[in-house]
Amino acid sequence: MTLQRTILVVDDDAELSDGLRLILERQGHKVLQARDGRQAREMVDRVRPDLVILDMMMPRMGGYPVLEHYKDRPDAPPFIMITANEGSRHKAYAELLGVVDYLRKPFPMERLLEAVDKAFGTAQPPPSAEQGT
Repeated sequence: MTLQRTILVVDDDAELSDGLRLILERQGHKVLQARDGRQAREMVDRVRPDLVILDMMMPRMGGYPVLEHYKDRPDAPPFIMITANEGSRHKAYAELLGVVDYLRKPFPMERLLEAVDKAFGTAQPPPSAEQGT
């Protein structure tokens, strides 16, 4: 039996957000949704999700100010950033702010599930790593 975790999906694209919600719920997770960074900060502080999947570009407040707000907080959840942006500087900055993974849209859902497993520390080692022991 898998432990049910609470995941906050933050994206202004309702279709993508709903799709992620369905996939993550099928994996046994409880999924909450926010449409921008301000809503995300309110929900993180109120609900304390186990993971936040965060879009970079959104109205009102994007993903970077959210990451900057939680960067040095020991009670902050892990973050996965999702974005259509191709810039390597953006990825480097997100990593500097502590994201556990950075996914460029469009991404295969298997890749998202791998990132979620990585964030929860349940990722399976690659087959080559298992063969080495």
